[in-house]
Amino acid sequence: MILILAIVIGLSATLIRARLKNRTLKLPKFNLEWLVFLSVIPQVFAFYIPSVGRWIPESVIPYLQISTMLGLVIFTAANLAHPGFWYLGLGLLSNFLVISINGGWMPILPETLHRMVPSKPVEAWEAGTRLGLTKDRILVLDDTKLALLSDRFTVPDWISYKVAFSLGDILISIGIVVLLWSLSQE
Repeated sequence: MILILAIVIGLSATLIRARLKNRTLKLPKFNLEWLVFLSVIPQVFAFYIPSVGRWIPESVIPYLQISTMLGLVIFTAANLAHPGFWYLGLGLLSNFLVISINGGWMPILPETLHRMVPSKPVEAWEAGTRLGLTKDRILVLDDTKLALLSDRFTVPDWISYKVAFSLGDILISIGIVVLLWSLSQE
């Protein structure tokens, strides 16, 4: 959700800027761009298409997570000269690190889930289990390595769509906005 919002904001801002300054959007030449598709497609099928995600054994998810994130980290490292890629890289590296060190899962605390669903008590979230068909595993703070980098932030209560996100997601979002903004430079 936060990444989609970053795309919408970045693209809107650069389109407005291009229109106001009478500029044409210019997409830079990226290195190893095929790695993005190779890395994103399995994640889309596993986490965003429930009819497919149900068929993927839970034991496969950690390998899928780590390998696809590694592909994105390599792509980002190969393109650090482009605007926004340092933020993208730090965010991806942050997420890659916390996922790798927690067995291939993004940790999410029961307290974070309680903030998202206040009607459900903290104790109702079963630690050690996967959160639906997501990339998240519910872990208590004592069992979470690098908890600061986990999915621990939530959107304000006045936003009806509830989602948790990580510090890495914030950095990735900043990188996306900076990259998209740069498309309308002269």
